[in-house]
Amino acid sequence: MSISRWMGIASFSFVAALPASLAFVSGAISPLAVQAQVVKGLPDFTELVELVGPSVVNIRTLEKAKANAQGAGSDEEMQELFRKFFGVPMPNAPRQNPRPNKSQPSEEPSQPRGVGSGFVLSSDGYIMTNAHVVEGADEVLVTLTDKREFKARIVGADKRTDVAVVKIQATGLPAIKVGDVSRLKVGEWVMAIGSPFGLENSVTAGIVSAKQRDTGDYLPFIQTDVAINPGNSGGPLINMRGEVVGINSQIYSRSGGFMGISFAIPMDEAIRVSEQLRQNGRVTRGRIGVQIGDVTKEVAESIGLGTAQGALVRSIESGSPADKAGLEPGDIITRFDGKPIEKATDLPRLVGNTKPGTRSNLIVFRRGVSKELAVTIAELEPVKTSKTVQPAAEPKSAGTAQSMGLVVADLTDVQKKELKLKGGVRIESVTEASARAGLREGDVILSIANVEITQLRDFELAMGKIDKNKPFNVLFRRSDVAQYALIRPGR
Repeated sequence: MSISRWMGIASFSFVAALPASLAFVSGAISPLAVQAQVVKGLPDFTELVELVGPSVVNIRTLEKAKANAQGAGSDEEMQELFRKFFGVPMPNAPRQNPRPNKSQPSEEPSQPRGVGSGFVLSSDGYIMTNAHVVEGADEVLVTLTDKREFKARIVGADKRTDVAVVKIQATGLPAIKVGDVSRLKVGEWVMAIGSPFGLENSVTAGIVSAKQRDTGDYLPFIQTDVAINPGNSGGPLINMRGEVVGINSQIYSRSGGFMGISFAIPMDEAIRVSEQLRQNGRVTRGRIGVQIGDVTKEVAESIGLGTAQGALVRSIESGSPADKAGLEPGDIITRFDGKPIEKATDLPRLVGNTKPGTRSNLIVFRRGVSKELAVTIAELEPVKTSKTVQPAAEPKSAGTAQSMGLVVADLTDVQKKELKLKGGVRIESVTEASARAGLREGDVILSIANVEITQLRDFELAMGKIDKNKPFNVLFRRSDVAQYALIRPGR
């Protein structure tokens, strides 16, 4: 008995000391041992640093000092760049004192403006970084790991994706190897090399937290927990095969410091942009002239779409490709050139990557039916402020839907012309269920339960067929934006 006890104690201690893969309990593999086999241990980044490190560069930007009574407004710029957390102005940048007289030369010396990172895109001197790193710089200096310094020329920068390419006069440089972003997995180890706070060739590591993170119209960012700080901007995000899969670009922060959430531009998107910058010095994107929004689950179910997918067309620019193609406010674009639109942000990316002049096909869901439309892609222009058209005040016309809290009127010819609408009814007053659904006085109803409304008679007929015990959808226009509301009777 004593031997048995001793053996039990000894075998317990022995099992605890063994690797998990060899641990046995009562002749069977322990569940904990099976789980432990999944964990392969912490990675060693030393070989990756030796492989990729020489391709990473430090970027310093200079600007000509501006002499004025206040000694230049660099404080505002510093606050803005601290907010973005990249390309931070040097904290001890000298200020120029006001000139005592006008006889002195007006030429001012250059002073430090910011610091960032980059990496060698090709051996003949092309360097990739962030657009905000070089934005507004009068001079760009690139320092290699062997301490050689070059004055760089800005080839091109694209603010929408925050990608820039600069060129130095050098050959035989160690270019990076571009990785396949589609192979990148959530939970995978990644590493960043850059110059946080000007500390060159600093290495940090972490894992991929998420992919396809929407933070902008044109980029599905890679989210990581890799420590990124001021000066890391423009540096590479590297996988365990030594391939660059992203450009470190942004962080999320409430304090101004790193909080465990950083974002990198996917390398496939960055390469696409860089090729255009190298060829043309700028990026050309497509546009069709629509303002879009997401489709909620409730709206999708109420209009018969089923799944919450696609891009809801909220407004259409007059004379735009979408207008010429026959799109209407309230349409839901579900496919573009055969590619599914899962969420609204998919559309501008697909359209933006299409060459202007291309004839593309759209599948739209309109009043319960899918339709195919052809649209000719135009070139994206600088963002313009859209003009909001307010409907003119007109006397009320008869027509009520008292049970839903709606009083409506036909649109006058003047209102139709101002709103660029063929028909619809204007809400004169709203209470009860309709008010709770978000409808307001002045909204123009375009359809009810997928039935087009062009005049008061259509409205009355549609309301007469509504099941007063079930929710129903209303497509309406407010100013120049179309959207859906779900009216729930009796609530």
